Order: sequence, then structure tokens, then C-alpha cells
Amino acid sequence: MPTTRSAVLLAVCLAGGMLLTACETTSSQRRPAPKVQNEAHASQAMAMLSKLEGEWELANPTEEMPEGKAVFAVSSAGSVVREVMVPGTPHEMTNLYHMDGNDIVCTHYCAAGNQPRMVAAGVTTVEGLPALNFEMDSVSNFVEGQDHYMGGLRVVWENDDRIRQEWTSFDAKGDVAHTMTFVMRRVN
Repeated sequence: MPTTRSAVLLAVCLAGGMLLTACETTSSQRRPAPKVQNEAHASQAMAMLSKLEGEWELANPTEEMPEGKAVFAVSSAGSVVREVMVPGTPHEMTNLYHMDGNDIVCTHYCAAGNQPRMVAAGVTTVEGLPALNFEMDSVSNFVEGQDHYMGGLRVVWENDDRIRQEWTSFDAKGDVAHTMTFVMRRVN
């Protein structure tokens, strides 16, 4: 669901009277996210993500995106995998993958300035290949004037040196705006 602006009414009781203060804030509406069945599934998913460490390049260039690269790094004592997409460009973006209890979470720090949080229900298969299917949980900093946010991600392991990322973007109403597929091959 898209983020909505809502007025939050705070009531503060003071001796001798009540002071009412209104404060406008950006809040995130949440969709029910999938839950990982158990810790073993979450650990398996984190191990798969950790094996992505290194440099990757776009294997399916298009006219709109003739070049692309991503760098994966394991961080924070192995508890986080950081992906930097198109590093060093004005459209550089960061994805952080980590466990939250038994959930696998991906937070996408978008060049648009918002931060969708997606959750995967552990390792699944797509076309007989291992995959993680991240579904929308919430989005922060989705403000008036922004027209989309990335709310879905499927990562498919074609082999140890080739992955496919299938991204789904949602509009301000929460409807699918567009999809993009990046096939990445390991450089080192």
C-alpha cells in the first residue's frame, strides 16, 4: 500500500487544562508480509545471499540501460548483505538484506528517496531454480510528488555466477506500475 499523510493528534494533559497539538507526519501502511517457516529456512536464504559477495555486471543490456553493475558485500559480522546498484552514478541505490527474527528482509534505498521494506518467506523455486520472493511490507519516506516505489523483488539463482532480479514497481495507489528484469553475471 502507498504511504499516506495522516494527522496525528496528541493530547497532553497539563495541570489546570488540556493542550491539544496537531502534528502531520508521513506514515507507512503495511501489507501482510509472508513469514519464514523456521530459522533453518532463514539461515539458508542468508547463506545464499552471502555467496553473492563480489562484483556483478548486467548480462542483459537494453537501450534504456546499456550498462549496469552491482557490488555485493557481507557486513556486520555476517548478519547483513549489502548490494550497491550502479555504484558511482547519480542513480546509485543500496539494498540491505538481513534477518528479522525468522524473516528475510530487503530494504531498498531508492534513488527516488523512498525506502521500501520487503519480506521473503524463505527459499522457493522458480522454473526449478532456487529463488527468494520478496513481497511488500511497508515503505518509508514515500511523499507527495513521488509516483512510484519498488515493492517487489524476486532473486533467482540461475547458477553460482548468474542471477536474475525481477523488480516490481507500484504507483501511489498501490497498483503495479511496471516491472524490470536484470540478469547479472559475476565479474569476480
